[in-house]
Amino acid sequence: MQISISLNDPTEAREETRGPVRVGWLLTDTRAGVIYDAPKRVRTPDTNRTHAKSAARCPAVINLESRYFEVACPFDLEFQFQRDAEGRPALRNLAGSRSALKQKAITQILRMTGEPEWRFPDRPVFQLMLPYVFVADEPVFMSQLAPFMHYRSEPLPGLTIGGRFPVHVWPRPLMWAFEWVDTSKPLVLKRGEPLFYVHFETRPQDRPVQLVEAERTAELDEYMKRISGVANYVNQTFSLFEAAEELRPSRLVKPVERK
Repeated sequence: MQISISLNDPTEAREETRGPVRVGWLLTDTRAGVIYDAPKRVRTPDTNRTHAKSAARCPAVINLESRYFEVACPFDLEFQFQRDAEGRPALRNLAGSRSALKQKAITQILRMTGEPEWRFPDRPVFQLMLPYVFVADEPVFMSQLAPFMHYRSEPLPGLTIGGRFPVHVWPRPLMWAFEWVDTSKPLVLKRGEPLFYVHFETRPQDRPVQLVEAERTAELDEYMKRISGVANYVNQTFSLFEAAEELRPSRLVKPVERK
């Protein structure tokens, strides 16, 4: 199967214009995998659908929501930004002994980005490491976004740093990156609440997306090893997409079969 199809050229994707685009998701680490919920399509619950002109029945609203999938926060987290005795950026666990996470687990999933890498000198950035991977067997770009359709009574004190990349050639574990704008306020995340959305761009754009749980096959494992960690060695990793595509097996998405 030829997968090097430009999403910008309408003449190159004539054959793959029917039916849904299948996108696979999986966990790279199944330890404690039960705490990581399956991504689910965004739905606005408990809305009024009785009136013909209700926003809940608007085709534009329904179409928008159908194209986003939410990933829920797997942990209860409550942190405050601070600096240690040497002035280095750090996170203080406000939950203390009440925390459901042991300190060892916290150090494995949270990483404070080096201060020279911040986008603004007064806005710390940290990352929550996650095992979610999305992959496709035809051209699909995925955008990771803040959950803008989820209302929080207490807004987060900063911004989700989103991103966009092609999951058909660059399947990799996701992270949630947070830019702390108001460091005087704590960051509180609740397990089960939307942490971020993912949106998939297909060719043509009106094709629906079928999200399926995929197996972590030997072929996928080997391919991911070849592209993992390259940001530690080169800048502008997008320049490597063409080289990665040449190494890519023709099929990487194998849906999990449930008995």
